[in-house]
Amino acid sequence: MTTDNTAPRSGSAKAVEAKPEHHSTGELRAEAARARAELAGTLDAIEYKLNVPKQIKINTRRFTLGLHRLGDENPTALAGIALGAAAVVGTAVWWGVKTVLDRR
Repeated sequence: MTTDNTAPRSGSAKAVEAKPEHHSTGELRAEAARARAELAGTLDAIEYKLNVPKQIKINTRRFTLGLHRLGDENPTALAGIALGAAAVVGTAVWWGVKTVLDRR
């Protein structure tokens, strides 16, 4: 195992202070523009994730498109899903009505 002892230690007499890099005005402006663009992209991503109505709309469209594709590719499966959903809704309504009538 070897170690690199070429770097000066902080307490040694050979320690050299790092000189600050000097950039031209154009380089600084380009760096600032890049940082602004990166920040704008980050803020757009945060807004996209936290905008609940927009997310609901996007997911509703995605679900609808999936149902259309399923209907085109396999109409029997779509009919089965529709019948299952109707049965669940009918059962929920029946339980609700039965509960209201039993309380009388």
